[in-house]
Amino acid sequence: MKTRNDPRLMPWAAAIVVCALLHTGMPASHAARIHIRPAPGALRAGLAEAAAGDTLLVQAGLYREHTLTVDKPLTILGDRGAVINAQGRGAIFLVTADHVTLRGLTLRETGLSYVEDRAAVKCIKGMWARFEDLRIERSMFGVYFSRSRHGIVRRCRIVGEAVTESNSGNGIHSWYGDSLLIEDNVVRGHRDGVYLEFTRHTLVRGNTSENNLRYGLHFMFSDDDVYEYNHFIRNGAGAAVMYTRRVDMRGNVFRDNWGPASYGLLLKDIYDSNIHDNVFERNTAAIYAEGGARLTVTRNILRANGWAVRLMANCTDNVFSANVFEANSFDVATNSTRNNSLFRANFWDAYRGYDLDHDGFGDTPFRPVRVFSHIVEQNPPALILLNSFFIALLDITERVFPSVTPETLVDARPLLRRPEGGAMTLKERVR
Repeated sequence: MKTRNDPRLMPWAAAIVVCALLHTGMPASHAARIHIRPAPGALRAGLAEAAAGDTLLVQAGLYREHTLTVDKPLTILGDRGAVINAQGRGAIFLVTADHVTLRGLTLRETGLSYVEDRAAVKCIKGMWARFEDLRIERSMFGVYFSRSRHGIVRRCRIVGEAVTESNSGNGIHSWYGDSLLIEDNVVRGHRDGVYLEFTRHTLVRGNTSENNLRYGLHFMFSDDDVYEYNHFIRNGAGAAVMYTRRVDMRGNVFRDNWGPASYGLLLKDIYDSNIHDNVFERNTAAIYAEGGARLTVTRNILRANGWAVRLMANCTDNVFSANVFEANSFDVATNSTRNNSLFRANFWDAYRGYDLDHDGFGDTPFRPVRVFSHIVEQNPPALILLNSFFIALLDITERVFPSVTPETLVDARPLLRRPEGGAMTLKERVR
């Protein structure tokens, strides 16, 4: 009977040295540490040689291999300088087992396909996978979960070279996932930085997603998720949350998401969710909400955006409170003459009221919707008149005698002073 380190088993066995060390949690007789050295087919041979619970130690060097199936619980660790290059010929790791760990490897060049979702790491129906400290370069998809649960992607650097949406994939992608942790990664140059579809109970934390073509983060039909302390910078849009319930978004930074149809945060048909302690800075529209209901938007800083909030007519029962609005071209805009949301106790740098009773709140209400924003909603080219004297006069008149803007879209008790703490404290903490 052949043994697992029998030199007759594989022609590449000279590249594989079994060190026979114990693996945590596995029976001593079933655990080994297998050294993989650069040689043609060495990784595929090592995977075939290994038994469940073994550890593969991939030594520094270049491995030209692809479509490596991991169908048993394994730990695969890369030395610094261990590079696997698929040379554009296909996916690299295909994980179909539970309890698989990949760590410390550099994975390159899956190539583009129009008939399959090629990924540097693809996990199919796997549980408890851990993908950590990977460097993924020039791959169509970076890490791809399909019907997987309890997976972790942590401290990975995933860099693509996407040019168009049609010929690119996402940095981190999950389809029908549950209970994933996506933490402390850097993702850039993909279609979406992080894409979750039908993925529940997932935490997205501490990631930087920048320079992606479409969205830094994209949720679709993904309930009960949390994303916190992430940076979404210079994407087509910072984050898009669609057709989703019960999402908590806190402590994130949305910055420099500029473009003719760009947003810091795009909300579409989202319900019963919280948006708090975030920083929105220099976005075309910081928050765009269409079909949002029962949203709590509080303690956010919205600064130097084109539009701080664009609230469409089908948004209902939302509450905006304790937010800071400053240096925005438009604080709030809507396409309706009616309002079904509540604004209270926000700080508006455009407010010119007074506080005779010294309770910290303005004695007169503030109307954040400029009549000019209504004109721009109907006629975008009119934006060229933004700083004209006539428009300023028109806005003042509308605030005194509202006739076009929603009469109930008003902050009855605006804050007189800019609140300290809240999002500012979080901003300092995360950057």
